[in-house]
Amino acid sequence: MRPEDIERARPVIEEFTADVFGGFARRDQRAKGELYVRGLLLDGRRKSMQPMADRLGVDHQQLQQFVTTSTWDHAQVRRRVAVRAQEFVAPDAWVVDDTAFPKDGHASPGVARMYRDARGRTANCQVGVSVHAAADRASAAVDWRLFLPRSWDDHTTDDREHAERIRARRGRCAIPDDQRHREKWLLALDMLDEVVGDWGLPPLPVVADAGYGDAPEFRQGLTDRGLAYVLAVTPTATAAGTPRLPESDLTTLVVAAGRSTGRFVALRRGVPEGVENPTGRTRSRFLALRVCPTSRTGERLPECWLLAEWPTGAAEPTGYWLSTLPADTALRDLVRLAAVRWRIDHDYRELKDDLGLDHFEGRSWLGWHRHVTLASVAQAIRTTLRHTPPRT
Repeated sequence: MRPEDIERARPVIEEFTADVFGGFARRDQRAKGELYVRGLLLDGRRKSMQPMADRLGVDHQQLQQFVTTSTWDHAQVRRRVAVRAQEFVAPDAWVVDDTAFPKDGHASPGVARMYRDARGRTANCQVGVSVHAAADRASAAVDWRLFLPRSWDDHTTDDREHAERIRARRGRCAIPDDQRHREKWLLALDMLDEVVGDWGLPPLPVVADAGYGDAPEFRQGLTDRGLAYVLAVTPTATAAGTPRLPESDLTTLVVAAGRSTGRFVALRRGVPEGVENPTGRTRSRFLALRVCPTSRTGERLPECWLLAEWPTGAAEPTGYWLSTLPADTALRDLVRLAAVRWRIDHDYRELKDDLGLDHFEGRSWLGWHRHVTLASVAQAIRTTLRHTPPRT
């Protein structure tokens, strides 16, 4: 946003930040929180502290002190953003996803060579796991966890010298002792417990890609929590079709049912409302079967939906989802929820390209969590402005 855009949007920015920073103990903390958010919203190539301070015309120490040493609870800010998102997003689902934060060196918390890009290359990075309140028209990142690889957990090695080196790295980043290596799907369950349990927000269906859907433990964890889901899975998963299709991989089940049993459904692949993109809305053929997935030990699991996308001209389906939505759910509703995950690609692009999500240069555990929280506040404000433009 240009300075004149910030000025026009000032009433919305001030009202929003006054709300989400309302739990801060001191007025100067609330003022610095708003200042940091304005720095993220302002146009500029880098959104690290020094460039933001230069654009704001302030000493960067103000921003640094607020993020690294000031006493405020980022979890409470996230909770307030999540509550606000019920209004400006009106979410249909909680979407779980993760994204890489490229890093040089090895000093930042959780950094390792571990994330593959679209070309299959492994990058040196941190990985953040996130939960988003999402609907077709809008979405907002509301909760975050920083993934710690085994190389950052001294409890995962019996080598004393190696463990001591890990403890030293953790100490330099001030990583709390209770923060350990946990699989990403476990971090996702932790966040859903926080969002739905601790914060008291609605138990919406959970949507995620195959990185989460392929973990039976994650699917069972959602079921144990009473959360329905629409989760992408890889076609090598196995299930038994009902009533007559034998147990097989998902592709075999769908091909046996036949492409002609599906219907064309229009969907929007992650294009935000109001953005010109003539290719954003497409029609593709989807079909849904009732199946019983099988566990890794061969146990037959409770019946659920198998949704498959089978575009015109494709020899076989190109996408698969398992869903525990009710048996009378309409096909268009299954598709709509499966497709809502594509909105999160827009979230990450906006957060990274415009709001500096991955520009934080500090090396503390607390600083990372505070920065991504403030970037989420800035994104929530931009989304609010798109749907309730400021008065001129």
